[in-house]
Amino acid sequence: MIQFNYETDFKLENEQRIQQWISSCIANYGFTEGEVNYIFCDDDYLLKLNVEFLEHDTLTDIISFDYTLGKLISGDIFISIERVKENAQEFNQTLENEINRVIIHGILHYMGFKDKSDEEKMKMRFEEDNCLKLLPHK
Repeated sequence: MIQFNYETDFKLENEQRIQQWISSCIANYGFTEGEVNYIFCDDDYLLKLNVEFLEHDTLTDIISFDYTLGKLISGDIFISIERVKENAQEFNQTLENEINRVIIHGILHYMGFKDKSDEEKMKMRFEEDNCLKLLPHK
């Protein structure tokens, strides 16, 4: 089950469409959907988590806590709307496109994709793009 939670003044336009898309991406990679919670928040909220749990005193767009067991995808994905808005401007993307990229980025981490090295970042971007192609238009 995929759930969306809001700790800031933001709401996805079509939660059901996004849920179905995430579910199809998970299935396409041969995984099973477990409990996935998205928490949309602001920079301050995410910074506190980053400092407390990861000991990083920096702003970030996403932090994911992975509870995946084998092929059962589960976890909590925290997304800073402020960072995503800034990234959308920086990369000349719409807010919706950038939100969707970050949403699926967390799921891809749960499936084992990394993004520490340049090579891993390229692979992650490739997989994000593949998943974004599966998102049905409004």
